[in-house]
Amino acid sequence: MNTPDIRLGVIVVALVALGYVAYLVRTIMHHEPGNDRMRDLAHSIQEGAEAFLSREFRVMTVFTLVIALLLAFFIEPRPWVAFSFVLGTVVSALAGYIGMSIAVRANVRAANAAVTSWARALHLAFSSGAVMGFSAVGLGLLSLTLLSLIFQDPYVWFGFVFGSTSVALFLRVGGGIFTKSADVGADLVGKVELGIPEDDPRNPAVIADNVGDNVGDIAGMGSDLYESYMSALVAAMALGVITYGAVGMMLPLLLGAVGILCSMIGSFFVRPAEFDGSFRQQVHRAHAVMNRGIYISNIILVIASYVAVTLLLGGEGLALFGTLLIGLATGFLIGPITEYFTSEHRPVERIAQASESGAGIVIIEGLSVGMMSTVAPILIVAAATVAAFSLAGLLGIAIASVGMMINLGILLSMDCYGPIADNAAGIAELADLGQEVRERCEALDAVGNTTAALAKGFAISSAALAALAWMATYFQVAHIEIASLTDATVIAGLFIGTMMIFLFSALTMQGVSAGAFEIVVEVRRQFREIKGLIEGTAKPDYVRCVDIATMRALHSMLLPGILVIIIPLVVGLLLGPEATAGLLVGSLLVGFPLAVMMANAGGAWDNAKKHIEAGNLGGKGSEAHKASVIGDTVGDPLKDTVGPSLDILIKLVGKIAVLLAPLIIVVLNNMK
Repeated sequence: MNTPDIRLGVIVVALVALGYVAYLVRTIMHHEPGNDRMRDLAHSIQEGAEAFLSREFRVMTVFTLVIALLLAFFIEPRPWVAFSFVLGTVVSALAGYIGMSIAVRANVRAANAAVTSWARALHLAFSSGAVMGFSAVGLGLLSLTLLSLIFQDPYVWFGFVFGSTSVALFLRVGGGIFTKSADVGADLVGKVELGIPEDDPRNPAVIADNVGDNVGDIAGMGSDLYESYMSALVAAMALGVITYGAVGMMLPLLLGAVGILCSMIGSFFVRPAEFDGSFRQQVHRAHAVMNRGIYISNIILVIASYVAVTLLLGGEGLALFGTLLIGLATGFLIGPITEYFTSEHRPVERIAQASESGAGIVIIEGLSVGMMSTVAPILIVAAATVAAFSLAGLLGIAIASVGMMINLGILLSMDCYGPIADNAAGIAELADLGQEVRERCEALDAVGNTTAALAKGFAISSAALAALAWMATYFQVAHIEIASLTDATVIAGLFIGTMMIFLFSALTMQGVSAGAFEIVVEVRRQFREIKGLIEGTAKPDYVRCVDIATMRALHSMLLPGILVIIIPLVVGLLLGPEATAGLLVGSLLVGFPLAVMMANAGGAWDNAKKHIEAGNLGGKGSEAHKASVIGDTVGDPLKDTVGPSLDILIKLVGKIAVLLAPLIIVVLNNMK
């Protein structure tokens, strides 16, 4: 089989994925959205989410045009890099928009389905998540394959994935700041000060909170994992060309097509039977249904990947197949480790018990859990790196990162299921659908919290391998054989790379803090000035809180995004290419464990609060519950803003370094 035939087959598979998306959308939209109250609530969430994305896309358009012009003028002689950069931003933004637009229409339908059927609600929420999952892999693989048919220059592929990363950074940082500003603001006034339930319709920030679930956890997290997927494919393609020529370029594309087909097969097995057990039984049953889809897709994937690799490379491909299995195993092992530290196991129970001693002990215990949770993922990724390199060199590391992301279709479906189930639970309470319906939705939401935590751990760990692949690519394009620690410029680069991680984290956390403060002030004002609001006889001004969160997010995301681009350029021009290599190493060594710590600590605080809300240790309204809410408030920006954003950052600096390397070398040579 020749190379063009393989690429045509990959295109067909990508189109099949998009056809599957169209089928899912049609099926979802056939479900009834419920009564008038539910429709009004869903419409408010939909309007808020689309207004935020519309404003953010306008800001991103300006950013995209500026960067495209700079690429067109300075990345010579490759004018098509600017075109591929714009294409990458458009495709990534389109995937995020499709996923979010269906999510905000599916949440109310899932809530309405829960009135009569737990199984139908679960399947509807998962199918809605699958729209995002298969839109991302279908659009991404289709665009990248077409680019490889038209352009043989790897820098054009680099431009495409740089565009994807830029969108992911803006959506993840902007969406994360929005959602946590609203969430923290709503909790501090509603739960802590007034003692009213979460998702209480009297809370002016409740709609903004539900909007944030979509812009942060659907568009944001979806674009994050999509970007990791594209990063792994492009890095493997570039290193594959160096090692095996055109066939090496085709291997990642073929593996991507295999992953799509296996994910689709696995998604067919997420078909829950009707069940009406207790809350805990519903949670366990939902977990089992989700896991069934993952296990089946992974088993088929191992067999199909072996066939694909040996088809292209024969016996030479066995080493690369081994590195693919290493990547799959790494992703598989990260899952239960993340679940142990963030779900209802001993670490979360310890945090919940600490809440009886006050908020201070909750914070200390949560931080210790987050720090402890970094040990196993770092050891696993380190072992995977050594094993993959020993089998197939730098290309082996890149293929291992592909192995972690190859099943993205079903993994992203499970991740995006979470915020849809969360919104469904919110609508069930806001629309007063009754205790039984609320419990069904809360059971689905509890599963969603775990899948979201798993996705964060998975995304961060896969980012570490992808960042290593981009670091290897940088050494190739910058013609660096070794960056010695005896070189003062390399050490300086290391320090600057570590500093950049903390600066980025501080700026994004300040964005959440400032946004939450403004929301708190506004919510207090409305409860003070709107007569009858606390009694439930007056309606709050939901739109005002959505506007505040939107403007704060847009304002706060610009500086971190600009600094990530400027710092590698300045370091390269002032200190040289070897210093940039040090910067990449420093950002990875600090960014990876810090991201894991933040994501897992935040997830553990969140589920400790939910453990108490389930009736343990005094239940809702107790002093322990109030302390756990404070812990969850601290953890919110860590797990949903800073932590997930860092995994984009450690890959983005690698791509920027790769793109700018020729320019920096030319400038430095002209200065000599």
